[in-house]
Amino acid sequence: MKNISKWQKGMVIAIVLILAAFYGGMIYGQNKASTATGIQNTPNFMGRGAGNRGTRVGGGVSGNIVSKDATSITVQLHDGSGSRIVFYTGETPILKSVVGSVQDLTAGESVTVMGTTNSDGSTSAQSIQIRPAQAPGAPKN
Repeated sequence: MKNISKWQKGMVIAIVLILAAFYGGMIYGQNKASTATGIQNTPNFMGRGAGNRGTRVGGGVSGNIVSKDATSITVQLHDGSGSRIVFYTGETPILKSVVGSVQDLTAGESVTVMGTTNSDGSTSAQSIQIRPAQAPGAPKN
């Protein structure tokens, strides 16, 4: 067997550590990109997804609340394609013209939800925006 110097061993270890750090950074970046909404702590994100009202965009949901319990709301999609269960926590921002609360989530409210889609088709909310009621005859986005 060939003798490997301490310097060579150190270089091999350094290269392995650099490659591991790079790989870990790539995985971390992919995970952040797949769950990022770009709207956290933003009081108004109504312009996001314009033209897609009532559709499912990524992990987002838009429609009217039909029911609510302590950890979820059921949203009837505006496009008539069904409903979506949306889970929230006490940490989920509830946004409206002013910051809202879980008590503001009531049946009949129009909401836009940004979050991640779960394997069962439900959504885990990162934020929920209560949308203002549309004036009669107003065009739908």
